[in-house]
Amino acid sequence: MTQYDPASDGAKMSFQDAMSYGDYLHIDQILSAQRQLTQAHDEMLFIIQHQTSELWMKLALHEMNAARSAIATDQAPQAFKMLARISRIFEQLNSAWDVLRTMTPSDYTSFRAGLGQSSGFQSHQYRLIEFALGNRNAALLKPHAHRPEIVSVLEAELARPSLYDEALRHLARAGLPVPPAVLGRDLAHAWVKDDAVQEVWAMVYRDPARYWQAYELAEKLVDLEDYFRRWRFNHVTTVERVIGLKRGTGGTSGVAYLRRMLDVELFPELWHLRTVL
Repeated sequence: MTQYDPASDGAKMSFQDAMSYGDYLHIDQILSAQRQLTQAHDEMLFIIQHQTSELWMKLALHEMNAARSAIATDQAPQAFKMLARISRIFEQLNSAWDVLRTMTPSDYTSFRAGLGQSSGFQSHQYRLIEFALGNRNAALLKPHAHRPEIVSVLEAELARPSLYDEALRHLARAGLPVPPAVLGRDLAHAWVKDDAVQEVWAMVYRDPARYWQAYELAEKLVDLEDYFRRWRFNHVTTVERVIGLKRGTGGTSGVAYLRRMLDVELFPELWHLRTVL
């Protein structure tokens, strides 16, 4: 049988003087970044799981920053697609836990000592996501003190309105009665549930036809937090399945610490208002 030659259909076959797929994506650099410190088979899975998660988080931050900028300039409809994409990114990150859960406690033990004190707790991109969503804690700059350039990025985030802050400012500009104290709050601190803000959102939900854009924004935020909560929950169950109740490599209490994170509400008013409608 005659072998098919893609060149006969016009496919470019020579890249001596042209940019190839590998050139554009810097595939050589990406595929050379998986450097095992042990001979354990499952260390490769562990490395790729976390490296790909960091790439997805980079995209999440790219979309989150664009969404915030759109909302800040009252272009909320343009932000909706970005917020929906962030939810899909966290759905992708959720699916990745299914792959990691194929690693047994014995598999992990075979290379865990090689990790030293490195831990996902030290991911500055994850910290940026938390800060951007409003869960802010300046004490969490400390693990990055050895990298001044990262501290600078995190500090800049703490000085910037969170996604939720921008959403509330957008509501205020649209004429909804967001309290001035909320609009002028200290941005470096974590968001604390506010009954007056809950009542503003309740107004929106009681008359969605009148406040359709704000209503849609609210539901996009709920979607985002929903997927983010699932990611946190899957993180807890994966860690417990692999290491039980041992302390994390970074010194945290492991599962106990992660379970505490499940109680964090990013946009509490949007969840609590459902009880009072």
